[in-house]
Amino acid sequence: MTFKIKDFLGELAISNWKRTRAKVLLHEVDVRSTTGEEDLLGLSGARGVLKKSEIGQRSAQAETHVGYKCVRSGQLISNKMQAWNGVFGLSPYDGITSPDYAIYDFHGDVSPRFIEYLVRTPLYAADFLSRSNGIGTGFMRLNPDEFLSTEFWLPDVDTQQSIVMSLDRETARIENLIDKKARFIELLKEKRLADITKAISPKDGWTTYPFWTLVRGKSISGYADEQLLSVYLDRGVIPYSEGGGLVHKPAESLEKYQLVEPGDLVMNNQQAWRGSLGVSIHRGIVSPAYLIFELDRTKLEPAFANYMFRARIYVDRFMLASMSVGDIQRQVKWPHLRTVPVTIPPVEEQNSIVSLLDAEGRRIDTLIAKTDRSIELLKEKRSALITAAVTGKIDVRQAA
Repeated sequence: MTFKIKDFLGELAISNWKRTRAKVLLHEVDVRSTTGEEDLLGLSGARGVLKKSEIGQRSAQAETHVGYKCVRSGQLISNKMQAWNGVFGLSPYDGITSPDYAIYDFHGDVSPRFIEYLVRTPLYAADFLSRSNGIGTGFMRLNPDEFLSTEFWLPDVDTQQSIVMSLDRETARIENLIDKKARFIELLKEKRLADITKAISPKDGWTTYPFWTLVRGKSISGYADEQLLSVYLDRGVIPYSEGGGLVHKPAESLEKYQLVEPGDLVMNNQQAWRGSLGVSIHRGIVSPAYLIFELDRTKLEPAFANYMFRARIYVDRFMLASMSVGDIQRQVKWPHLRTVPVTIPPVEEQNSIVSLLDAEGRRIDTLIAKTDRSIELLKEKRSALITAAVTGKIDVRQAA
């Protein structure tokens, strides 16, 4: 069955709007940078065109940007490999961007913002997918000729501008709510960290030990069939399949990987100073570059140790026990680590603290999950509103 945009339009569009091919309104431009010194621009599916410095993601950088495509403010940018996912944006900046992106100028009687709203909808993304070439969604490419042959159903320009004004206002209101909820989540996370710091901070009656008296180093290899674990900065020790792949890729051979048993303290030797450590609740194997310690459970309860050693006051001490080996790496040195002071209460009190922190953590996690869900619902509402407005299913002009 052939995909047809018309089958999904509202009655308003079908009866009053005109069908226009994209090439009537847009044409591709391809001007290359001769210096590579212009502002480097990127394209975010959620936020549109941004300066690379604003995107917040680290990726491999080319040695030179000579030959990158020049972009002028007001031009439409498409990620040809992600057009099927609605990754388009109007540039608010002059600059340069990837040679693999497509740049379009407007030359027809049209509202560029209306077109931007239109091409980012799931409906048109589905049409772009049907027009793309490649194998698998990760390699589907929408070539400019195919994009320019797309049929747009458009009202007159005054109506387009009226719809844009209404959508700008309503989406700004929704985005403000999303921002407030996201900030609430950050405050909840900050509260959890503050609760942990307060709970594990030394108090009267607690005893201070040098680190080496509470742990015993271990390194057991030859368990390549065990599940692969990773130390994740914000989550501690987790199965590699649950997110560790975002941190590192394993070696081809796992024979030298080290066995970790539940209750062992695991440190990323070069990232412990940032908090990349934790007490494992899993049995598995980790990189031979990691440090593994068995805890003296007569003095230190594993769950308490997990809270304590990942708290900022101890992460800072691990930083002092490390030496710089690069811009973002500091290697833990045992002669310094062994003397790090660790102040703890009796095991019975540790267990009580863990029970309180676990209960409060569950309460905060529940609030975060509910707030995350409400954010997703707001995003769905925003997407549905935009799609309905630019496909003639609802008339938003009265509210404009």
